[in-house]
Amino acid sequence: MCSRYSLPSPPEAVRAYFGYADAPNFPARYNIAPTQPIPVVAVDREGARRFRLMRWGLLPSFVKDPKKFPTLINARSEEVLEKPSFRNAMRWRRCLIPADGFYEWIGPKGKRRPFLLRPRTPKLIAFAGLYERWRDGQGGEIDTVAILTCPSNATVSVLHDRMPVVLAPEDFASWLDVKGTDSAAAAQLLRPAPEDLFEPIELNPKINDSKRDEPGIQEPLQKELL
Repeated sequence: MCSRYSLPSPPEAVRAYFGYADAPNFPARYNIAPTQPIPVVAVDREGARRFRLMRWGLLPSFVKDPKKFPTLINARSEEVLEKPSFRNAMRWRRCLIPADGFYEWIGPKGKRRPFLLRPRTPKLIAFAGLYERWRDGQGGEIDTVAILTCPSNATVSVLHDRMPVVLAPEDFASWLDVKGTDSAAAAQLLRPAPEDLFEPIELNPKINDSKRDEPGIQEPLQKELL
């Protein structure tokens, strides 16, 4: 599962890593939460990579009343070829979601311990995503997106049995090319990240507040010395 993540990297670094032509200016994000607008990289009709903002929480096109439909922040990679909520997006609307790391929690309710999972060598990563343009029937529309998940690798499994799918740069083109890469072939890219990619860092519980998104929110937990 992925219910929060971070993207503190500067716009120039994100643009260089993902190879889109746009030059947006967006703030560092340390505690991105569902239903917020998030940066997404998709291709246009000509196949060029473009930066876009989308609401995190996919709404399939068949939804009539979003208030009565669950917020689909994640899509299980094992189900995207068949599940109606994701099947069409998997065929025609695949995207990349820039990130620097993501969060997981362990422990009982009220005593949840937060962890940041970030690359051992700090760098940008790309989550695999699916998006839909939802229309309300009155002329309004919104682009919505979900992060794909897969079974966790050994590093992440001590915290959660699911993790976001992290695509390697050499797979970006195939994943985004919905004309040249069909759903079945794209699904072969949806696998756990290498075992040594992430390191878990226990954080100060202040990260638990999804409304806090300031520098320093990723402060490691200061454990008492014995």
